Amino acid sequence: MSEPEETGRETDASLEKRRLAQETKNERQVWYFLAYFLFGIHFVAFVMIYAVRHAH
Repeated sequence: MSEPEETGRETDASLEKRRLAQETKNERQVWYFLAYFLFGIHFVAFVMIYAVRHAH
């Protein structure tokens, strides 16, 4: 009976590893989204500043 318990523990451990890996991946995606979002806002702001300064 000890074998199923060990297998169960291994399964729990692998599930925990998979959950942590997915959580890390999701967190990385959030940081990438934030970086692109902030870059986009600044890019638009610089284009608008350029447009206003060069308007005739």
